[in-house]
Amino acid sequence: MQGNRSADTRHETQLRSLLHRRGLRFWKNARPSPSVRCRADIVFPRAKVAVFCDGCFWHLCPDHGRPPKANKSYWRAKLDRNVQRDRENDAALAAAGWLVVRVWEHEAPDAAAARVSAAVEARRLASA
Repeated sequence: MQGNRSADTRHETQLRSLLHRRGLRFWKNARPSPSVRCRADIVFPRAKVAVFCDGCFWHLCPDHGRPPKANKSYWRAKLDRNVQRDRENDAALAAAGWLVVRVWEHEAPDAAAARVSAAVEARRLASA
């Protein structure tokens, strides 16, 4: 378990690079709100957008997430807790005025960057 990266995964670094090339500036691996106990992978504090890069296995992707064959009861409970925590964090951030964008590991980085930058620009225009 120690070998599994929680930050700076390949998909996350590709997404950050594309967002930076688009001229967007952000915080990485930061807490969006002091009242919510979670760290987002990419945070746009002024636009109040928090981006989470979710792995297909760890967050039970409906397309690619497959539970392990060994020790099913342990893994199912663990992965279900991850999904439940994601939902709770999404709700808490939304209540604090944040927009949460979740990007799946299998999603093309260009498409994900376009979706994130559109969300950030929409929030910036709405607050102006």
